Amino acid sequence: MSNTITDTNFNFPGQNNVYKGKVREVYNINDRELVMIATDRLSAFDVVMPKGIPYKGQILNQIATKMMAATEDLVPNWLTATPDPNVAVGHLCEPFKVEMVIRGYMSGHAAREYKAGKRMLCGMPMPEGMKENDAFPEPIITPATKAEQGDHDEDISREDILAKGIVSEADYVILEDYTRKLFQRGSEIAASRGLILVDTKYEFGKTKDGQIVLIDEIHTPDSSRYFYADGYEERQAKGEAQKQLSKEFVRQWLISNNFQGLEGQTVPEMTDDYINTVSERYIELYENITGEPFIKADVSDIQKRIESNVLEYLKK
Repeated sequence: MSNTITDTNFNFPGQNNVYKGKVREVYNINDRELVMIATDRLSAFDVVMPKGIPYKGQILNQIATKMMAATEDLVPNWLTATPDPNVAVGHLCEPFKVEMVIRGYMSGHAAREYKAGKRMLCGMPMPEGMKENDAFPEPIITPATKAEQGDHDEDISREDILAKGIVSEADYVILEDYTRKLFQRGSEIAASRGLILVDTKYEFGKTKDGQIVLIDEIHTPDSSRYFYADGYEERQAKGEAQKQLSKEFVRQWLISNNFQGLEGQTVPEMTDDYINTVSERYIELYENITGEPFIKADVSDIQKRIESNVLEYLKK
């Protein structure tokens, strides 16, 4: 798909290095600020798919930008500018090596663990007698270690994080507090759009002056799972699958094609028709999550557009 961006090799003024994650590329400018480019790469089961999804990077970047603006009164964040639809610029931070996952409902990974007979997840109890997609009595925080590209994130408990010195106790108390506040606000925003924020993950870092801030994406369909509120109770009562707004539809398609990122498994072929379907689903996600129509950016030459917009920003 020529109208996607799956890799970048820019050389910006003052550029020190570039970090390439699963779906984002982060350029370090003068050890002071970061230029984060949201590509159209699609990752599932910690594996990057061979083809990009049109507009996916723009969608994730713009949702994250809107959600950071909607939560900055609660939790400080790293963001300072968005010079391009696919680009966020912000403070250089030292990331914490854990993802703060919070779950209001027993879905996805939590449901798979529950079905396997487990009643503890990351040191948090999951009550007996729950059905998949039931709400937990209270949201639970189930952290994961941050994997290098190609590795799988792994569940870890609060106790292990502290015992291994991954995060200090003083900092971890702040991470937990911020995680609960963000999830509460995200749930309220979702409810106002007729959605349920089921679970999500947050990442945090420290600025050079030691402030803990929210980094990376927030409340996007890649980092979060949403249900439609309308009909939720009826579907639960009947034991039916919930109508979802998340990347779960991609995971389910992969599972149905015998792929879960395990050794020896091959990524199924993604036809152009299927890729366009995924793109349309991401646009639907954007419009439902933000409550605004999605305006497609010019994709005739995405590399050139991003480069000129970032250079113009850096000049200032």
